[in-house]
Amino acid sequence: MTLTVAIQMDPIESVDIDADSTFVLALEAQKRGYELFHYLPKDLAYVDGQVQARACPLRVRRDYGNHFTLGEPRLINLAQDADVVLMRQDPPFDMAYITATHLLELVHPKTLVVNDPAHVRNAPEKLFVTRFEGVMPPTLITSDPQQIKAFREQYQDVILKPLFGNGGAGVFHVKPGDENLNSLLELFTELYREPIIVQQYLADVRAGDKRIILVDGRPVGAVNRVPAEGEARSNMHVGGRPERCALTPREEEICAIIGPALKERGLIFVGIDVIGDYLTEINVTSPTGIQEINRFDGVCLESEVWDAIEAHYQSTRES
Repeated sequence: MTLTVAIQMDPIESVDIDADSTFVLALEAQKRGYELFHYLPKDLAYVDGQVQARACPLRVRRDYGNHFTLGEPRLINLAQDADVVLMRQDPPFDMAYITATHLLELVHPKTLVVNDPAHVRNAPEKLFVTRFEGVMPPTLITSDPQQIKAFREQYQDVILKPLFGNGGAGVFHVKPGDENLNSLLELFTELYREPIIVQQYLADVRAGDKRIILVDGRPVGAVNRVPAEGEARSNMHVGGRPERCALTPREEEICAIIGPALKERGLIFVGIDVIGDYLTEINVTSPTGIQEINRFDGVCLESEVWDAIEAHYQSTRES
């Protein structure tokens, strides 16, 4: 199959070619003979009924300091000039992100957008989890300081985080006896208009926060991320150490609970976070972890992702 793929992402010059999932997706697409274009979210436009992007032809290679070549920018009509759009920019999941989903929804599924933009919009990672019973740790989502204080009184050891943050930014571990809760609530009120998410602290995080990759609702690999000493967050860009791991029966159960909903919504490439027995986040925007799993397990998950995309693309042509 020959496809023209437009990749909507952050600046490609800034990616870590040993860790970035979009980079290996582009490498695999190029290996398959696809024509690639790169553009930034700000290059997306609606013009007289057309959704356009000012995009550059893209070539990629695993060559440190020389990992990409961009051709001259040109305006492309995403409904006519592209077969697939990969929506891969990182959050924040703000109004700019939501606007991009509305624009891309105008071309989907004639041009297959991965992941389905309407369902990306409706599945913010910390809220989407609430749709599934029996998988979350004790959780409160509110703007009410009194409710937050009562929750902290009940569970003592809690995590506070912004509802639409990413990458571990703004995550605070409030231990029993910590006197900073009021100051943190004031800070959150100044920085965010949205409610705060508060969860019982899971001591199991010291053993790791597992990232599980699902393709078309099916788990295909996992990597454990162990937080650094003195750090409550396990994200690898803040010092989390990746470890090889296998899925536990409980994690298989969680995947079986959420998998059909992901598949039904056209959420082809998803990363979930599991601590102990609990699902904490469902990342449908720009999940990472492919390269770490590939190295530990000797697999090629980007190939599985493209196999699924090709199957979905073929099904849209037949319907």
